[in-house]
Parts: sequence; C-alpha cells; structure tokens
Amino acid sequence: MRLTRGDMASAEVFNPDPAAQARAFAAAGFQWIHVVDLDGAMAGRSVNAPAVAQIAQATSLSVQLGGGIRSMADVERWLCSGVTRVIIGTAAVRDPEMARAACARFPGRVAIGVDARRGMVSLQCWTEDSGLRAEVLAARAAQWGAAAIVHTDIDQDGTGGGLNVEATAALARAVDIPVIASGGVGGSDDIRAAAAVGVIGGVVVGKALYTGALSPAEALAAAGP
Repeated sequence: MRLTRGDMASAEVFNPDPAAQARAFAAAGFQWIHVVDLDGAMAGRSVNAPAVAQIAQATSLSVQLGGGIRSMADVERWLCSGVTRVIIGTAAVRDPEMARAACARFPGRVAIGVDARRGMVSLQCWTEDSGLRAEVLAARAAQWGAAAIVHTDIDQDGTGGGLNVEATAALARAVDIPVIASGGVGGSDDIRAAAAVGVIGGVVVGKALYTGALSPAEALAAAGP
C-alpha cells in the first residue's frame, strides 16, 4: 500500500500479497526492495512482521526495512531473519546512543532515515516535529558510520510531483556516506535528474510503479548502470 504525505487516511492498497509483489519486482530486474512497516512506524513496534518475513523469503533480493525499529533488539532480530539492512528513523533522534551503537555493531547494515518537512526532521510516522534540522541528523548519521541515509521529502511523498533533488544533493555533498532520495517520483525524468547530479546514491520508487506511471524497465534504464 501507499500513502500521500504519510497520511494514513490516504492509504491505497495495490497488492494484498506482499510476497507476490516481491517476486514481481525480482522478475523485473530490481536488486533491492524497500519496505516500510507503516503500522509499525505509528505504533513504535513491529506490526507487520509476518508480511515482512514473507517478502524476505520470497526472493533473493536485498531487503531494506524501516518502520517501528526502536531498539537494538529490533535491529538484531530483523538482521538475523533475512532483512539485509534496517532503517532507524524516530529512534535516531530519541535514542541516538542506540542508533550509534547499532551502526557500529552491524557495519554496512544500518541506515538512518532523515524524513523531513521543509528541512525539519519529523518523527513517529511523520506526526511529530523533532525540532532538528535534516542536515544535523545527516551529520550525526555519517559520524556514527551508518551505511546510508534515506532522505524523504514528506511534502512530496506519494504525490508524484518530483523528488526534492536539491535538498537530497545538499545532504549528499555534506556527508561521506551514500544518501538515497525518496518521496515524489512521478516518472523516469525524476530518476534521471537525481542521477545527473552525480552525488545521490540511489532513489526509492514506490507509488509510480504501482500506478503504472513508471514501468520497472523505465526506472532501471533511467538509473543507469
């Protein structure tokens, strides 16, 4: 399912079978699947664990998971159960020592989610303003040795109105770890724009694939080799 700007009331269900969707993405040629436990992000704990497990077991693709990961036990459980990389979002602000320790304990397997609205980090499924600027959290993530940063522009997410390439590129230039752009992809031009700046490490594509606005082949071609 997909949301618009994180609003649960806007939820649209595109496939009731997560494992089948994972297999479709594998057949299309993708190498990574980005998964968010939306209920977990709101509740602060894993809610959709069975569905995530089905996705991880359905293919040999790398799975990146966020949503409701708040403790070292959460991190360890997922990384030991088929998930390739976890994303720590809310807990990176509320429990920075845990986030730092997780990055150190699981090198290359912990990313930090920098979910921002007008440059300010939002927490708890984007319902709370942290009072922290995106670049400050990004700098902390780099200092902790995170594998990557996933930067989401909340105002663009789910709209198809285009990535905030400028803000993502600014974060990428300020740190020495990969920064992945998320939120707003509407077509292949958005992916090409992100690739063209030369510093963005990847793009998360969701709703555009489900609605048919962007085909898997177009997405992969736009991303380049």
